[in-house]
Amino acid sequence: MALRTLSAKNAQKLDEELMSSGAFSIDQLMELAGLSVSQAVFKLQPLEKGKRILVACGPGNNGGDGLVAARHLWHYGYEPTIYYPKQSKNELYQRLKKQLEDLDVPFTDDFDAAVGAADHIVDAIFGFSFSGEVREPFPKVIQALRDTKVPVLAVDAPSSWDIENGPPSDGPGKGFQPPALISLTAPKPLVKHFKGRHFVGGRFMNKTIAEKYSLDVPKYEGLDQIAEVSVEGQKL
Repeated sequence: MALRTLSAKNAQKLDEELMSSGAFSIDQLMELAGLSVSQAVFKLQPLEKGKRILVACGPGNNGGDGLVAARHLWHYGYEPTIYYPKQSKNELYQRLKKQLEDLDVPFTDDFDAAVGAADHIVDAIFGFSFSGEVREPFPKVIQALRDTKVPVLAVDAPSSWDIENGPPSDGPGKGFQPPALISLTAPKPLVKHFKGRHFVGGRFMNKTIAEKYSLDVPKYEGLDQIAEVSVEGQKL
C-alpha cells in the first residue's frame, strides 16, 4: 500500500484537531507515538541482536516521543540510555524524565561515547516542526548519526531534513540517510527522498479526519501500533 503524504502545515492542523474535536490530550498522543517508536525498535532490533539502545532527544515533542519510547523499551527488556542535552522545563517532559529516572535509566552528556556503546540508536531530535539552522549542541550529534555504523531509526524525520524537501544540500545533515524511519500519524513529503525501511505509527486517526486530510490509514495487524509501508513517489 502506497500512502499519501501530509505537509508540515497540515500535520500541525491535524494535531490541533485531534486535541480539540478529537478529544485527545497531548499526553495521550505522545504516549501512543512513543509506543509506536518502541515497537519499531523491537521489530528492527530484536533483543537477541543487542539490548543497548541510545535515544537522542530534542527539546520538543519529538524528544518527548523518544522519552516515552525509552520507557517502553526498558519494560521490553532493553537497556536504554538517554541523550537529552536541551531539557524542556514543561511539566509533561519533566514527568517523562522522572519516570525514566525511577527506572534507573541513565542519562548521558557524552554522545560519542554513548554511540560507541550502542547496538541501536533512536533519532528523536527534530520532528515535523523543524525549520532553520541546526543549533548547538546538535550539529556534531547529527554528524555522528550520519557517520556511525550503528543502525539508526529516525522519528518522523531524519534530524536536519527539511520536512517538505528532504535532505539538506549542505550542513551537518548532508548525506544523512538512516536505515529506518517511522512516520507518526502519516508520512511527510520528505519520505519521497528516503531510501530505507519505512514505518507508519500512531494508531489513533479516525475515518473522518483521514478523509478530511486525504490520508490513507494503513492496515495495522492485531496489537501492532506500526505498519511497514511504501509512499507515493518514493524513490527506492
